[in-house]
Amino acid sequence: MEQAVIWTIPFLALAVILEMAVSVVRKRKSYRTNDTLASLSQGLIRQLVGVCTPLLQIGIYAMVFTALGHQVDAPFWHTWTGIAVAVVMFDFCEYWLHRVGHEVAIFWAAHVVHHQSEELNICTALRQESQNALLGWPFYLPLAIAGVPPVMFGFVLLGVQYYQIWAHTEQIGKLGWLDRVLTTPSNHRVHHAVNDCYVDRNYGGVFILWDRIFGTYTAETEPCVFGTRSPVRSFNPLRAIAQVYVSLARDAWHTRRWRDKLRVLFMPPDWRPDDVAQRFPQLPFDLHRESYDPPATGAARAAAVVLFLASAVGCGLFLWDAESMDMTSRILWTALLMTGLCGVGWLLESGTSAAAAANVLRRAQ
Repeated sequence: MEQAVIWTIPFLALAVILEMAVSVVRKRKSYRTNDTLASLSQGLIRQLVGVCTPLLQIGIYAMVFTALGHQVDAPFWHTWTGIAVAVVMFDFCEYWLHRVGHEVAIFWAAHVVHHQSEELNICTALRQESQNALLGWPFYLPLAIAGVPPVMFGFVLLGVQYYQIWAHTEQIGKLGWLDRVLTTPSNHRVHHAVNDCYVDRNYGGVFILWDRIFGTYTAETEPCVFGTRSPVRSFNPLRAIAQVYVSLARDAWHTRRWRDKLRVLFMPPDWRPDDVAQRFPQLPFDLHRESYDPPATGAARAAAVVLFLASAVGCGLFLWDAESMDMTSRILWTALLMTGLCGVGWLLESGTSAAAAANVLRRAQ
């Protein structure tokens, strides 16, 4: 499966270049070097974690299929009708996983990475969460029980995910009747926006019909502001991944009621125990806050690009041969490559560190 992903990289690169060119021509810039590298780093981490967690990625699905689903008529799933049914089933399951990912705090902790970018572009689509498989795998087991073979499941998963890439853009407007049926750029901009009228809407992967059926659909009516209501304010990939987990752990630690220590995991993401909210109030959300764009020297940005490209090549070589490696080798390679990606984030924020140090020296004088 990892090799299939690698084969798509040239097409993804071409799509990114085309979107960049269109944004320049239209003077609607939607790419920043730091934000783009942060998004792509998370996409690579998703692949690295995937090869280290094969049981959660496909292993449990395969076991359930072997135990229950293999008795279902297998040839059907290799017909065009069977593939179409599998896509619809997968998309339905993904709708509910996606919805739970926004409405239950512990699931949001895993999913939040995909929403942290304050831009919306194709690279944002590649900013995939690496922790979702830890809790998300049960949502797809109905396909295993129905008899969808693991290989077919894998390619349907890739197909649905790759379909959604084109919906992550500001360069395509409304598309008429398609907006009423499919997940389109207009519909998905709503999903990524933090405007009051857009929060937690439009979960559909391929079909926006699920949102219309279950009451979570909202049309795009005002300019979208992207990101999260609790911005991570960092390009460090590990800090981005840990952001909500740390917040949940902190609230669970400080609340005095044992029941609330558990509730923080399963309540909506914006819920906090009363005693914690009073002792540690949060700043009100500001829709018009400035995007996180710390200063960095040209040399630091160039070094970040070079280090990212080197890490990306290393990831590609590792993923190509990962299936033939033992788990220890996979974990060691993953740790090494993630260190490089953390270095990219550090370089992108080096200007912030230098400015902070200068302020300290200035005050000392």
